[in-house]
Order: sequence, then structure tokens, then C-alpha cells
Amino acid sequence: MATATKSTTIRFDKDVLNLIHKQADLDGQSATEFMRNAVLEKLEDSLDYQDAVKNIRESHGQTVSRDDVKKQLGL
Repeated sequence: MATATKSTTIRFDKDVLNLIHKQADLDGQSATEFMRNAVLEKLEDSLDYQDAVKNIRESHGQTVSRDDVKKQLGL
């Protein structure tokens, strides 16, 4: 099933918009794809950070060493 999408407008000064278009071209994508991906990456980073903070709070500061994790995973 297709997901409904909505559009929005973002305003950039000419220099920034030129940089966006240049980078999008280098990446082989449209400026719209580039900006969408940038926003999605930012959201993912923010959600990852929120999860990390939640996990730290719930663990009361207790940590597990990298070596212990490797042992638990059989690596």
C-alpha cells in the first residue's frame, strides 16, 4: 500500500542552494533526494541519541566492556 506524502518548502540563499545542487550531482541524485536523505539521516541520528540516553538512564550507568560483548556474541 502506498504511503501518502506531503510536500513542504525550504528556502536557502543562492550560495547554499548551489552547494546542495553540486553535492547532489556528485552523489548522482537530485537536489530533492539529497535534501530528503539529509533530513532522514538527521532524524535517525536524533532517534539513536534518544535511545542511547534512555539506555544509559535505564542501566543506571552500568556498562559492559567491548571484550565482554565479544565473548557474549562468540566473537
